[in-house]
Amino acid sequence: MNALRIGNFSGFYGDRLDALREMLTGGEVDVLTGDYLAELTMLILGRDRLKDPSAGYARTFLRQLEDCLGLAHERGVRIVTNAGGLNPAGLAERIRELSERLGIPARVAHVEGDDLGAAHPGTLAAHAYLGGFGIAECLRAGADVVVTGRVTDAALVTGPAAAHFGWRPGEYDRLAGAVVAGHVLECGTQATGGNYAFFGEGDVRRPGFPLAEIHADGSSVITKHPGTGGLVDVGTVTAQLLYETAGGRYAGPDVTSRLDTVRLSQDGPDRVRIEGVRGEAPPPTLKVGLNRLGGFRNEVVFVLTGLDIEAKAALVRGQLTDALAKSPPQEVRWDLVRTDRADADTEETASALLRLVVRDPDQRLVGRALSGAAVELALGSYPGFHVLAPPGKGAPYGVFEDVYVPHGAVDHVAVLHDGRRIAVAPAADTAALDAVPEPPLPEPPPPGPVRRAPLGLVAGARSGDKGGNANVGVWARSDEAWRWLAHELTADRFRELIPESRDLPVTRHVLPGLRALNFVVTGILGAGVAAQARFDPQAKALGEWLRSRHLDIPEALL
Repeated sequence: MNALRIGNFSGFYGDRLDALREMLTGGEVDVLTGDYLAELTMLILGRDRLKDPSAGYARTFLRQLEDCLGLAHERGVRIVTNAGGLNPAGLAERIRELSERLGIPARVAHVEGDDLGAAHPGTLAAHAYLGGFGIAECLRAGADVVVTGRVTDAALVTGPAAAHFGWRPGEYDRLAGAVVAGHVLECGTQATGGNYAFFGEGDVRRPGFPLAEIHADGSSVITKHPGTGGLVDVGTVTAQLLYETAGGRYAGPDVTSRLDTVRLSQDGPDRVRIEGVRGEAPPPTLKVGLNRLGGFRNEVVFVLTGLDIEAKAALVRGQLTDALAKSPPQEVRWDLVRTDRADADTEETASALLRLVVRDPDQRLVGRALSGAAVELALGSYPGFHVLAPPGKGAPYGVFEDVYVPHGAVDHVAVLHDGRRIAVAPAADTAALDAVPEPPLPEPPPPGPVRRAPLGLVAGARSGDKGGNANVGVWARSDEAWRWLAHELTADRFRELIPESRDLPVTRHVLPGLRALNFVVTGILGAGVAAQARFDPQAKALGEWLRSRHLDIPEALL
């Protein structure tokens, strides 16, 4: 059976609108997938639904489909997307209306059962992460467009692959191979040079979107349409494989994929082969993401210019503390960012930023109370007083939490284009998700001269968020660099290089097949991205900060 060509046209809610047309016209493809959902997106859609019960889905997908439904029909390309968000049935109905209005036939199906809001009162959104077999049922029945709510990102690929090749539950190695391919595709251009540590090695000004040629045994080749920007090599694929993962076992509702068995090889220009992936039974529970309002937050950034930066910061901090003393917000955080330089030749480079963030369940305590206190200091504080922008009335912020339920706690249903409903059975076999035994490390490099230099000269990194935790994947680009990295970058050394993590649990996972280490920092993001607990709330640049830190590196590697 020929390979199934599955492409991606969206990695997040807000990605390039013209990507669907680009993927339909740029080359051969059988299925196109659009990923719109993230923890923060579910909160945004939940707030949309509060205002309008008929909302709750990614509206931009309808705009893309209005432009491209005819193209997809002409080329026989099926579209699978989680743009349904909190309301997949509603989006499916809007697509049917669009199809009728445009006069373009389209069989539209959707998947439901992920919404567990009734079991979690007080949440804006409570959704289980479903697998790909509901999608597969829709496609087997002839759907042209399949809309889902909260499924795992990789399910957008495993579903079409299972439908095409006839895979059934329990074919774990094949499913695991598709999960790995799906994980590479899910973030769009992050697999083709976007956000890549070594971005200077290709023209990444406008990377093309990725696609996977998936084979019946679960192996695949990651590539992109000819002539599109960016690059696909072992490094770009490795970076995406490490993104938002942890150890050797990558759990999902259909299969647990063994990332420690992945083999990557360059298969030609802009082609990377993925093979050897082993799969195991999924864990006995499904992840459920809970989003709720945590309260209200506000912030003000004071600009401190020139001399006596520390003293100026102490003055305004004391003034604001006194002004808010009668009704202090529940949480107050000050951060002084020393962006200033001595004897600077511009006012901006002579200035530091003092950031105040406040949070409280009562909007009044972070709204007018803060804005009034800050503005009243305008003529009576440190010399050169000004702020980047006046504080507002306080905005709601969200809190993310994950919990776990048995597979049987959800009613996973494929709603076919003709209205028939097919129940998707829960996993028949499961296995506890145990950590992979620590693999043996390579022999350390022989002693030799070293030079103090940034880690990023010999290693790449990519980081991301999972709830309140962050992961930082670090990989070496040669066997020699791996021999050094595996011994040098321990969890303790990570804590030294990233001071924020010194009082937090840091777990190191070793993936020799990828020449990679994956660090999970528990709690560094507080209550998740929507709570905006730190300067980089999604830890997107945590890996680049790590790469900028200096270590004693063997001169032979430099």
